[in-house]
Amino acid sequence: MARVLILVCACLPTGLAWAQLPVEANPNPQALLASPDPKLAANKRLAFDFWREVVAAHHVERAAELLTEDFKQHDPTVSTGRAAFLKLMGASPPVPVKPTLEDLVAIVAENDLVVLSFRRELPDLANEGQTYTTTWFEMLRIENGKIAEHWDYGTKE
Repeated sequence: MARVLILVCACLPTGLAWAQLPVEANPNPQALLASPDPKLAANKRLAFDFWREVVAAHHVERAAELLTEDFKQHDPTVSTGRAAFLKLMGASPPVPVKPTLEDLVAIVAENDLVVLSFRRELPDLANEGQTYTTTWFEMLRIENGKIAEHWDYGTKE
């Protein structure tokens, strides 16, 4: 049996890691908002503020300024439209808005799309009591200075 294990290990590509590298949040999320293109910088700021104020802190009063009325939702667990989104976010009481997004890894903007990536820590089902980190992505489409569409990795339970 030991010979088989040694043989299997010897056949693995060199540099293969036995454990993943942990996902780390960016230590300076505000710096991610910069862009030489003013439109892309504005789109990043809009996405950043929307996520901090409405999604994370549940300040739904800001949503009318930040979302189009016909906001399109591609998460299969959330109804489409601004009214449906407000109902969902309004189900939780507002909390103080933080100046940053603590688990933000990166913000990428191109044309009318902004992608936010976040660090997530989840329970390791293979190792009871342990956790691991992974990355969660949110993509927003901006239209006339408002968020018009949202995609994520939403799945039905």
